[in-house]
Amino acid sequence: MSQSQADGGAPEGAPKKTFTYADSGVDIDRGDALVRAIGPLLKRTARAGADAVIGGFGGVFDPKAAGYKDPLLVAATDGVGTKLRVAIDAGVHDTVGIDLVAMCVNDLVVQGAEPLFFLDYFASGRLDVGVATTVVDGIVEGCRQAGAALIGGETAEMPGHYADGDYDLAGFSVGAVERDRLLPLPTVAAGDVLIGLASSGVHSNGFSLVRRIVSAEGIGYDAPSPFAAGLTLGQSLLAPTRIYVKSLLKALGAGHGIKALAHITGGGLTENLPRVLPKSVAGRIDLSRIAPPPVFSWLAKGGRIAEAEMLRTFNCGIGMVVVVPPGEAETVLRILHQEGEAASVIGEIVPREGEAVVYDGALPLES
Repeated sequence: MSQSQADGGAPEGAPKKTFTYADSGVDIDRGDALVRAIGPLLKRTARAGADAVIGGFGGVFDPKAAGYKDPLLVAATDGVGTKLRVAIDAGVHDTVGIDLVAMCVNDLVVQGAEPLFFLDYFASGRLDVGVATTVVDGIVEGCRQAGAALIGGETAEMPGHYADGDYDLAGFSVGAVERDRLLPLPTVAAGDVLIGLASSGVHSNGFSLVRRIVSAEGIGYDAPSPFAAGLTLGQSLLAPTRIYVKSLLKALGAGHGIKALAHITGGGLTENLPRVLPKSVAGRIDLSRIAPPPVFSWLAKGGRIAEAEMLRTFNCGIGMVVVVPPGEAETVLRILHQEGEAASVIGEIVPREGEAVVYDGALPLES
């Protein structure tokens, strides 16, 4: 017996096995099926400047067709973080696409920019066309909410790198703002008012801590939610990030002196508000004016998390902060309310004497 036969191989002289890309775990036909499935979805995001048709090597956008005269382009990229782990483990895939868009476009609007287009990247160990289509449908919904065209993306099948059933997401968005309307303005000063826009929940930050608390509590994602009646824990934690684009663009376009906007993501109010403030001033926030959704009380209690840690990890109920002159606060609030935002005054700008954000009172978390 030859050595090749002893090793279980083919006899000497026999034809060697022919391999295909599909044998290695990458099935081009599945990719083609996904493209066919999502093609009609993208048409829901068509807008001036883009036709939202996929198939080319790159997406094209015409800023002139979108009505801009002297625009600056603003770009943002982000992911969903370990919220994806919750979605995968819970088998709920229809909301993380909205999160993906939200994390990018909310970062554009805080600079005064209108999101123009979006591209996504979807990577998996083995492409599940049904799951991928559901995720992209969420991306389409996020783009629709933001008024951005989904003009392309990339799908990668990477066996051996991702386990079967796992996937990852990244998003990329570009917006435009007329040169003289770029935010933040350098005129932010003591006496300006801070308006907080309510969040829809945890949004897409802090989920490594969320998952640790869930594990410590010994609750499955399919169990009834302890803080949201009628939903499973997984469904309630996966409430999608609120997209503030259209309401804020409406308020900005009304011309009532908005000076700065801060998207409250990882780092909470403590870390994100200072990013739009001059070094000479601080934000003073009255915590009693914030109404945290019930999920934050559950997290604080389950994780025995100190208030300061809550405020520098989670949004705690405020997903966006608007800085306005005191004489314009009432008008801006009225516009935001008309646009469907739960908005309220939560503080003011003061001269800085120490920390960039100072807090009065305590978060009204349920005991």
